[in-house]
Order: sequence, then C-alpha cells, then structure tokens
Amino acid sequence: MQHPTESAPIGPVDASVVPRFAGIATFARLPRLDEVERADVAVVGIPFDSGVSYRPGARFGPAHVREASRLLRPYNPAQDVFPFGAQQVADAGDLAVNPFDIAEAVRQVEAGARQLQERATKLVAIGGDHTIALPLLRAIHAQHGPVAVLHFDAHLDTWDTYFGAPTTHGTPFRRASEEGLIDLTASMHVGIRGPLYAKGDLEDDARLGFSIVTSEHLEEHGVASAIERMRARIGDAPLYISIDIDVLDPAHAPGTGTPEAGGLTSRELLRMLRALADRNIVGADVVEVAPAYDHAQLTAVAASHVAYELISAMAPRD
Repeated sequence: MQHPTESAPIGPVDASVVPRFAGIATFARLPRLDEVERADVAVVGIPFDSGVSYRPGARFGPAHVREASRLLRPYNPAQDVFPFGAQQVADAGDLAVNPFDIAEAVRQVEAGARQLQERATKLVAIGGDHTIALPLLRAIHAQHGPVAVLHFDAHLDTWDTYFGAPTTHGTPFRRASEEGLIDLTASMHVGIRGPLYAKGDLEDDARLGFSIVTSEHLEEHGVASAIERMRARIGDAPLYISIDIDVLDPAHAPGTGTPEAGGLTSRELLRMLRALADRNIVGADVVEVAPAYDHAQLTAVAASHVAYELISAMAPRD
C-alpha cells in the first residue's frame, strides 16, 4: 500500500524510553493527527451521552479508553500484523459537541467526521453513547454510499422513539435504515439478548434490513458458526462496524449504561473481529463505555483491545 506520507508511519512512543504510565495519553500513545501529514486511520473521541436512556457517563469514555490503551503494543500476533507500522494511525482528539441539544450534537458529529475524512482515510470513533453512530454513518455514506453495518450489541437499537425523541442511543439504526444509509441485504446484529418491549420489535428489525446472531446462538453453536454467518451476510460490501461494549457480559464490561446478563466474553468478541481482516472495513465505532461503573479498568481494557483489533483488521497485508 502506498502510504499518504512519503516517510514511514510514525508509531507509538517507545516504552523503553518513556514508561507506559507517563506522557500524554493519546490512544496507544500514538502521535496526534496534527503531528502527521495525513493518516490512514484516525482515532477520534466523541464525548457525548445525552442520548442515553438509563445510566449516564459515557461522555467520559474516550479519556478512559485512551488511558487503558497505554499497554497496547506495536505487534499483533493474533493477526500477524504491525497495525501502527503497516499504516499511519493517529489520535485526532475529541470532537466538541453540544451536551444540551441532541439534534445540534448530531450535526456537529457529522460535520466533524466529514472534516476528519479530509485528513484521514478511515475513522475509528470512541464514544460516547450509541447516538453517535447515526451521524458517523451519514458521513460514511457520503463517501461510500449504503454500507453493510455489523452491529455488536446486547440491544437492537432499531426502536422508533423514546419519550417522543427520534434520535437517541436506542434508535440510530432505524434512522440509518430509513435514510438509506445501510445495505439492507448485508447488515447484521451480533450478541443480541435479553428482554424486548414486544415481539414486533424483531419484525420491525428484519424489515429495517438486519439479520441477527443472538447470544443464545453463540452459546449453542459456537463462535465459528457466528463467524460463518457474519461473513456470508456481509459479502464484499463496504463494511462499517459498530460495537456497543455492552455486547460483552457485565463480568467483562461492567462499566456501561445498560448492562444485560448472558453476554459475550471479550475473547469471543476479539476472535470475531479478527475474522473480518479480509473485508472492506471503511469505518468503526466503540461506544457506551461509562467509567463511573467500571472496576479496575475492566471495561476500558476490553474497549481498548477492541479498537486495537479493529485498527489491525484495517491494516493492509502484503
């Protein structure tokens, strides 16, 4: 791959020179976007959680995940790739969005993402609540047209409204489907579990273009079956991966706003992400990390590794 800069990519701070617990906590201690000419992948924080319906606090997620990412290292043996050496990855900082006006915040996220797309080929966003997926998909659609959405979550997030509000963390994929942002033949939820409001929720979801691999399917048939179904569904479509950290069981990710029992292990999620390295991943997000409910950085460590595997999967292979 021809890199956007003439020189080799700038990687993380050398841990043999500056200890991991020292220095500025950019993601994985990577350079800031303003320190490189251009990036193949930009990691951007979106500290917004005004769309949550239960426990708030995900606005503090980006900083918490960055802090936990200090321990990430340059070589990923599971994918046999140097994710920060095969491509230029940089931390773009946080988007500043209105915490009091959801509609205005959504416009600001889309505008911020479009501006970043002028400096970076792909974005990996760290939320923030799942509301941010809608404006990110709008920005992605402007570049790629309708994309396959692979959505890891305990919840469908295709409900219509909450208290009359059409844009919340429980509605982004309904709005995205209605706006024609997603490929209705190639999109899928993984890890869905727990109670719903009504059986019709599943009927609505199918109509909106999603297939489902439930947590129960994973338990009964295993990760290999889930991977097979994912890959068959996605095909060769441009792929956007959206990961609500509550797809993990609360034992692995207690620091989130709407926890549900019976979820995936972090090992299962990471394995599924690694199986997507040969797909055309055009963007991703990791959302709903709420530090106030985290313990010993369990959730942040999981989220930082999720982002690392996403970036690794985006890296070019020789």
